[in-house]
Amino acid sequence: MELNADFDERVVVHSDQLEWSPSPMPGVDRRMLDRIGGEVARATSIVRYAPNSKFSAHTHTGGEEFIVLDGVFQDEHGDFPEGTYVRNPPTTSHTPGSELGCTIFVKLWQFDMDDRNQFRKDMAAELNAPVDGVATAVLHKDSRETVTYSHLDAGAVLMNTDAGGIEVLIIAGSVSVDGNTLGKHDWLRLPEGQSLSAVAGEDGAKVWIKTGHLPDAKPPSI
Repeated sequence: MELNADFDERVVVHSDQLEWSPSPMPGVDRRMLDRIGGEVARATSIVRYAPNSKFSAHTHTGGEEFIVLDGVFQDEHGDFPEGTYVRNPPTTSHTPGSELGCTIFVKLWQFDMDDRNQFRKDMAAELNAPVDGVATAVLHKDSRETVTYSHLDAGAVLMNTDAGGIEVLIIAGSVSVDGNTLGKHDWLRLPEGQSLSAVAGEDGAKVWIKTGHLPDAKPPSI
């Protein structure tokens, strides 16, 4: 399967307008944002766990990173409440689920295969003091990519000119980009050579951004 697989194109997905598609596990549904591959795929998705649903135990051969958008995600390593950012690099394993239900934004098979840096972070707790209405946390940075989380006051402007492509998820609130409004759970991917200028709406915005990673985008190696 290929979905939004041309990384030289600008892509906008209003994810809340998408239908939920069932996963192989009952009670776990997903909205696919981009994908190369079948059930083993380089994939970016929003995944919803119904109460008391879970996946079977599995190893992340290609790594996994995710944000808990609502509810509490759980596995044998603990509880991960709303606002948690998690990186599970290649070779890690777990049995994910949720007693009360949750929604996560998840990316699969997008790691450096030698990465072994596993961690979780409370994104809001990592924020620096705001500058011109924008408070930002650097969640992860290496030679391939930079991952940040920002709180924007109403009317604040968030700029990003990083090389290597820019990927944006609106976690809350709204922003205007090139005259288009992006709201909660909307997703934007800008190719190499394009820059981001986002103006927060009247309720401000919470925004997750990854940059630098698109030149390394490729199908999973199985």
